[in-house]
Amino acid sequence: MKSKILLLEDDYNLSETVAEYFEDEGFEVLCAYDGEEASALIYENNFDILLLDVNVPKKSGFEVLKEARVDGKTTPAIFITSLNSMDSLEEGFSSGCDDYIRKPFELKELLLRVQILIKKEFSKKDDLIQIAPNITFNPISNEIKSTDEEIKLNLKELKLLKLFLQHPNELIPHDRIYDFVWEYDEEYSDNSLRTYIKNLRKILGKDKIVSLKKLGYRFNQE
Repeated sequence: MKSKILLLEDDYNLSETVAEYFEDEGFEVLCAYDGEEASALIYENNFDILLLDVNVPKKSGFEVLKEARVDGKTTPAIFITSLNSMDSLEEGFSSGCDDYIRKPFELKELLLRVQILIKKEFSKKDDLIQIAPNITFNPISNEIKSTDEEIKLNLKELKLLKLFLQHPNELIPHDRIYDFVWEYDEEYSDNSLRTYIKNLRKILGKDKIVSLKKLGYRFNQE
């Protein structure tokens, strides 16, 4: 599963350049050209990173992120802007961003900042997360391996695993799982979720994922 980026940029040429660069680096990129379009995409999708220009039509990048944070979206966000005053910098961070890059910028620098934030989401200093004694997960490539052999998961099983790894030892309610694993226009299924949980337990061990009846699931990470 590719890491998913929202790019809000009203300069079509720059948007195309950034999108193509990140797609070549293995990311999935959805582009928005005004603030309202960006807000709709954030509501309908689960992104790994938000790249937000500030001065865009209809609604500023600051407003987009503030609204997303109020709605409970904790996705890491980087503002991309030509603004350079201290006031704008302070407003950017107060609206909930994680980083700030000024135009013009090198694409490689933006890539490095994105990779750093993805790693921070998993609170790890290295690329690999040790899930079990012989099982590792790479949050950049989304590869899960047992010893040196890659384990194949379907897209929703991989999303579910990511959610558990981002919130170890926490009760995750069913509704939150459905919102994260299923896309906005998809119908979720209780039976499908149980099947995905069952498949993950076969790989990770049955005690790794605990079902709390009528409440949700908890991923046990030592």
